[in-house]
Amino acid sequence: MTRVLGDDWALPALDDQNRAFFTAGVLTLQQCESCQHVQHPPEDVCERCQGFALGSFASAGAGRIESVVVVHHPVHPGLKDHVPYAVVLVSVDDAPGLMVAGNVVGIAPETVAIGDRVQVTFEDVTDSATGTQLKIPQWEIVGSN
Repeated sequence: MTRVLGDDWALPALDDQNRAFFTAGVLTLQQCESCQHVQHPPEDVCERCQGFALGSFASAGAGRIESVVVVHHPVHPGLKDHVPYAVVLVSVDDAPGLMVAGNVVGIAPETVAIGDRVQVTFEDVTDSATGTQLKIPQWEIVGSN
């Protein structure tokens, strides 16, 4: 499979906080065990109650595009063959107030619009340096505004 941003584009550096997000194959977000607040990106402390007991929340991965930008000028030489591409902020249906940034795949970038309904999909990649199987979250349009 061809990677969305090319084989030369850096893969995420995994740590205890983001490992599930990039390997589970489910939109896995961080959830406070004390107040149940869901947050992203993951942090060391709950942004609502400042608790330290943090677990995970498996989202259904459905949402709505709240912001979109179509990138036409590569910000890195490794992206010169991959423009244009759409980057979006998605409000996640089952995590009110939370937005996740990502790429939209499977559609011409210029057609992506605020209000479009999206569903998470995953790009399967093997990190050649570690052998880790990654599942990089991406977004697919499932309904127009």
